[in-house]
Amino acid sequence: MKMNFLQSFSLLLLSLIFATTNNIIHGFHDDGEIVRFELIHRNSPKLCSHDGHNVFLGEKPKTQMENLKQFHQRDVSRRAILLETSSSVKLPINSGSDYGTGEYFVHVTIGTPGQRFVLVADTGSELTWMNCRYKNYEPKKKGKEPIFKADESSTFRTVSCSSRMYLQGSAALGFFGNETISVDLTNGKKKTLNNVLIGCTQTIKDEQGIFKGAHGVLGLGNGKHTFTSKAAQDFGSKFSYCLVDHLSSQNLTNYIVFGSTRPKTALSSRVQRTPLVLGGALGPLYGVNIVGISVGGQVVNIPPAVWDVNRGGGTVLDSGTSLTFLAEPAYKPVTAAFSKYMSKLQRLSDDGGPFEFCYNSTRFQDSLVPSLKIKLANGAVFEPPMKSYILDVAPETRCLGFVSASWPGTSIIGNIMQQNHLWEFDLGKSLLSFAPSTCT
Repeated sequence: MKMNFLQSFSLLLLSLIFATTNNIIHGFHDDGEIVRFELIHRNSPKLCSHDGHNVFLGEKPKTQMENLKQFHQRDVSRRAILLETSSSVKLPINSGSDYGTGEYFVHVTIGTPGQRFVLVADTGSELTWMNCRYKNYEPKKKGKEPIFKADESSTFRTVSCSSRMYLQGSAALGFFGNETISVDLTNGKKKTLNNVLIGCTQTIKDEQGIFKGAHGVLGLGNGKHTFTSKAAQDFGSKFSYCLVDHLSSQNLTNYIVFGSTRPKTALSSRVQRTPLVLGGALGPLYGVNIVGISVGGQVVNIPPAVWDVNRGGGTVLDSGTSLTFLAEPAYKPVTAAFSKYMSKLQRLSDDGGPFEFCYNSTRFQDSLVPSLKIKLANGAVFEPPMKSYILDVAPETRCLGFVSASWPGTSIIGNIMQQNHLWEFDLGKSLLSFAPSTCT
């Protein structure tokens, strides 16, 4: 049944591609019935072809600087949507092309019999959503990507317009249905998640589809209609991921895990915990309470309002954003503190890249770079490795990996800053746990 789509499907990006796997993530014991998906970064060779479908998302960047410029372009578009999220209760529905494409993607099987798709995995989206065909309802323009044939699935059930899930005021026409999603368990068995809310639309803007290569979005945000909440009913209220360095030339693998896991002793001794900030102005996003930042052991003077979601600020952990954005009142003193320590290095002029502070790395001395500590509520301290905030962007060029963000507005800890750490989200206890990890 046609209707104006759904409000809270606004950020179609976290990007995560799930091709299920039976490998064990570093730092965890396998407790049996949990779900593990492989996360494939958009620049990985693994994304070029799956099951005969070409899902390559355009020409791969030729240089690291070009790569980072593309990250920045997509990130800016995404953050603009985050600002809409924090300033409005009702969120407009826009096509995925308005948000750029994802940074990570997933492979999922939907319906009975199962139909296989590549989806943008987005922790900022509440809905799992795709292009569908159902009876007389078919996309207006067919691209090369597969379409979910809902009328061929024996388990697809449309949601009535009288349902409490029906919302108006959105930009895309579509309808909702409940459907099964099949997953592979780490014990070798398969399991179906029943009655997962699926959004169907016929809005296709170009030959590559609205996701420019992906076939839809897997909603991993915080909310009662997300894939995350449905998985929580079957596998417990936790999910976790560990991101490897996708700026390196090594072909390493990322994973996301749904279900309760038990950290190994060596890892558990280094685990830190801090409350998650969920709901309210942040919508489906996963927020954290920053209480301060220190550079080289010295606390940076930042107005407390920058970290307060109720005063126009706040911070989210977002794997769909590559770079780390600091609201202007935090960005200026943080970069000034780094500049003071790195004054002996040759600073380069602006070349049009996303970073303001870049240095000649010919005689770069790591000893001149101060440590970075992000202090969180409940005494937790996130201390990323230097390579996560001093980025190799071009031959003989390293840059401070922060981007200035408008104020008031949300600061974002992006996926490059999150690399080489294990992150566990306990939605039942509203608790974030993290620890350093090789993720291999």
